[in-house]
Amino acid sequence: MNEIKLIIADDHELFRKGLAELLRKQDDIKIVKSVADGIEFMELINNQFEADIVLLDITMPNMDGFQVLKELQATDSGIKPIVISMHNDGNYIAKCAKMGAYGYLLKNTDEAELILAIRTVNKGKKYFSAEISEKMINFMSTQSISENILSNKETEVLGLIATGLTTKGIAAKLFVSSRTIETHRANILKKLEVKNTAELIKKATEMNLV
Repeated sequence: MNEIKLIIADDHELFRKGLAELLRKQDDIKIVKSVADGIEFMELINNQFEADIVLLDITMPNMDGFQVLKELQATDSGIKPIVISMHNDGNYIAKCAKMGAYGYLLKNTDEAELILAIRTVNKGKKYFSAEISEKMINFMSTQSISENILSNKETEVLGLIATGLTTKGIAAKLFVSSRTIETHRANILKKLEVKNTAELIKKATEMNLV
């Protein structure tokens, strides 16, 4: 039986130790390294450290999980990332999947699912539970609807609103009248079903529109 070489990347020492203790009982899984942030992990990878899978936290200091996923894609290490996070919203899950994650687990997942995910991913397959898949699909369907209902000009205006520009500033930048920008802004608020700029920025961010 070939051992699955695994790295744990998480900034909480207690969580890393608990995970290692849990997995130590499995004959086919070997923890080869435990690191506290993305920089430490990428240093291992850049030094040709051998591993099959990394259990990767998203929220880490110095270099977060998203940046690690991005950098991993640019290497030929062959290591397969499984994100293990406390974030259960579709935005995070979809973003990780898009950036090359082989799986996504919540930190409260049970032992059986964790081991199943590791063994599934080790075979080169993706692992997203029914609950996680549903959250991701719901987010992606909402996002595509939002993208389709905003015109190109409205998307451009939304991007400039997000940078903090005033109506007058946006009008000057796009060489149109302030009234035109106010009309675009009103249409965007209506289409995204929000009442003010603060709500607009929050929803647009959640939907990856800005």
